[in-house]
Amino acid sequence: MPYETQNKPSPDMIRLPYGEEHLEFSPSGTRIVGIYTPDHVEPAEDPTRLIRDALDHPIDSPSLTDIAAGKRNALILIDDITRETPANILLPPMIDDLEAAGITATNITVLIALGTHRPMSNEEILAKVGPAVLDRIEVLQHDHRTATLRDLGETPNRTPVEVNQQLFEFDLVIGTGAVVPHHIAGFSAGAKIVQPGVSGAATTAATHMFSARAETPLLGQIETPVRKEMELIADRCGMEHILNVTLNPDGQLVNARFGAMRPTFRQCVADTRKIYGVATAHNLDAVVASSHPCDIEFWQAHKSLYPAALMVKPGGTIIVVTPCPEGVTVTHRELLEYAAEPAETILHRYETNQLDDRVAASLAVAWARVRQHAHIMIVSDGITNGEALALGFERSPTVGQALSKLSAASADQLNIGVLTHAPDTLPLLT
Repeated sequence: MPYETQNKPSPDMIRLPYGEEHLEFSPSGTRIVGIYTPDHVEPAEDPTRLIRDALDHPIDSPSLTDIAAGKRNALILIDDITRETPANILLPPMIDDLEAAGITATNITVLIALGTHRPMSNEEILAKVGPAVLDRIEVLQHDHRTATLRDLGETPNRTPVEVNQQLFEFDLVIGTGAVVPHHIAGFSAGAKIVQPGVSGAATTAATHMFSARAETPLLGQIETPVRKEMELIADRCGMEHILNVTLNPDGQLVNARFGAMRPTFRQCVADTRKIYGVATAHNLDAVVASSHPCDIEFWQAHKSLYPAALMVKPGGTIIVVTPCPEGVTVTHRELLEYAAEPAETILHRYETNQLDDRVAASLAVAWARVRQHAHIMIVSDGITNGEALALGFERSPTVGQALSKLSAASADQLNIGVLTHAPDTLPLLT
């Protein structure tokens, strides 16, 4: 049952997704202004047919078979386990078209665009791409720490461009991904599969800092300095075509588009806005934000902060509800040493090269700026009290206890908003 149905009207208990399970809390003593969730659009009846139709009707581009004709080899970029993109459905029709063009399976490679995330296990890779692909196609992972990077100089905005050398060993590079709202890039997917997907840490730190320094939120925007940098970098790597999809909040395929990178991505954004753009209240006393589906660690769950920050009043409270079974982060532990500092302090340390992990620093700046606007509480089985304090947050054992504490400190009844899928929600403030 859709969340907007099961949670109306003014329920005594509110149910939120929490990893593979659910968490319930009582809003007693508060006024629930709204429970906000993306539109639960029905999925495609035949997902494979959906992908086939996208490949057969390219946007501003020849078909994939025509593009691949005469090419010796091809590289397909896919995202990792932190994203819900169903590569197991996308890849087989793409491989069929490449083989129809004369590229043999031995000359087709899939590269998992990890960015700066941890490597995936063999079991996770199997689940992501499916046995039919894994049995026939070489599947590799980008590791920014060990990959051979090609130095492509700088963009006009002085972003250093370092990209996995493997991209330049293939005649054809095709990107994939699912488009959802994203606080750094405006929306995910498109050129983002290259930057940060298969880029070096210096490149990723620079583009992320563009977002951290932005005067206005980039969430839900398209033509941003970050998107411009990402697309310029993708251009330099020769990634001209993408297969991007739109999912419903349950991770099921709704739409798919294939074609030239820029127009295809922008048409997918239009599809995505219809699902994830949600009319919400603003100037709220507090927002309870479930991190689903970005639950694995706080490095992903932090995406809950930015939609909530748009809705909460200055000095209000954001309550992030997230399981985080892998804790704060597997690959960026250094940030725990300074993440609680003010944004200006972190920026100074970044600009004076005092921080080794500059990607982590860029996110720490973003978190600090949210803290300047609102108090942050976290309800999580995977984050300790000490880790919460190191992030500049307050940990609460339950949502109910967090709300009770806020209510006790207020003379008035609190106006509360609830986000069931906060990371993927684009608030349309009313």
